[in-house]
Amino acid sequence: MRNVAKKLDVEAMSLYNHVANKEDIVDGLVDIVFSEIEVARPGTVDWKTAMRERAISVRAALNRHRWAVGLMEGRMNPGHANVQNHTAVLGCLREAGFSLRAAVHAYSVMDVYIHGFAVQEKGLPFDAPEETGQVMQRQRENGAEMDEYPYLVEAATELAQAGYDYDTEFEFGLDLILDGLERFKAHTEPNT
Repeated sequence: MRNVAKKLDVEAMSLYNHVANKEDIVDGLVDIVFSEIEVARPGTVDWKTAMRERAISVRAALNRHRWAVGLMEGRMNPGHANVQNHTAVLGCLREAGFSLRAAVHAYSVMDVYIHGFAVQEKGLPFDAPEETGQVMQRQRENGAEMDEYPYLVEAATELAQAGYDYDTEFEFGLDLILDGLERFKAHTEPNT
């Protein structure tokens, strides 16, 4: 709290007139990130389109706010945008015919994928597709014996030429999940 106060050029105690504690600040910041996520209102587009667009929007928000990865779920005091987002997603899935349990499963698997991809993306040693080859070259210069890993070398060589495109990889996995959820939905009882 002292660091926040210092940045704002105020006394630390004066912050407590506005927030209860550090968690209150984090809750507010997380809610700002949730407010940037676009979710279609139930009934405006088909569920797969709505969930695809939401997933892309969540990933974009997490890339803008990399500190938020890992903080988005499980807030003890979720804000309005957080609750609104969750309600819209569940509403979209329920109105599409997912049972309550199926909607919860679908929501969970999508968010695990989105957040997991964001964590991986945050941790990779390159930001642009063309940097893949540069990373491999640095590893060789640092003494990595790449001959022992032929499949990794093959993949890295191909990616060095074609580039590793985060958007393409993310959307490939997302489409697999959405197609799987569509098959799952067809085999569950609607709206129970």
